[in-house]
Amino acid sequence: MNALDRPVWASLAQQPQWGIGDERARRFKPDINRFAATPDDGVESLEALTELLQRGDGFAYLVQAPRIVVPHGLEAVKQAQGVQMLATCRLETDEDLRPLGEADAADMLALATLTEPGPFLPRTHTMGRFVGLRVDGCLVAMAGERMRFAGHVELSGVCTHPDFRGRGLARRLSAAVTAEIQRRGEQPFLHAWATNTVAIALYESLGFEVRSTVNVAMLKRR
Repeated sequence: MNALDRPVWASLAQQPQWGIGDERARRFKPDINRFAATPDDGVESLEALTELLQRGDGFAYLVQAPRIVVPHGLEAVKQAQGVQMLATCRLETDEDLRPLGEADAADMLALATLTEPGPFLPRTHTMGRFVGLRVDGCLVAMAGERMRFAGHVELSGVCTHPDFRGRGLARRLSAAVTAEIQRRGEQPFLHAWATNTVAIALYESLGFEVRSTVNVAMLKRR
């Protein structure tokens, strides 16, 4: 199976320091992200996933191309479809954007909490390079990197403060992050809800194309 079909598993298998678990099931540490995954839908893998979610806060998101099998002992409180997109043309770097780091962590979390670009926790920003824009000292837009494996890096965390939307900031930041990934010789990819036609149109305008639909489920312990 292509690693892109189970991107969470591929990412955690390549960076086990980000997660907990073993070769049967893994999840990100609770301050880094909310995703979990298995390498397959075998009985041992699903049982291990249940054990992982029985600890901690008891819930996680699964994202994969294959149909999601809900293990015994867990329940799906939300299920939906998304799309996985790959960049198909090279973009230009943007030298004017400011890299974001540890000193920006609180502002990044506040912006993500307000705009909900996807799961974003206190240490999500450590998963990769982020860039942002500030106006009068306030962080108003950002984008960065999340999952990575085998020459692939995910564009994620794209968000703009409601007061600054409609100015092309999401496009500019997405293009800059994509260009940097490409500069390193890696393949940018991203995920979007299948119903988010505005976001999909934006990414298509940057040269992204849909590779596959993906299944998404939020699982919790019973």
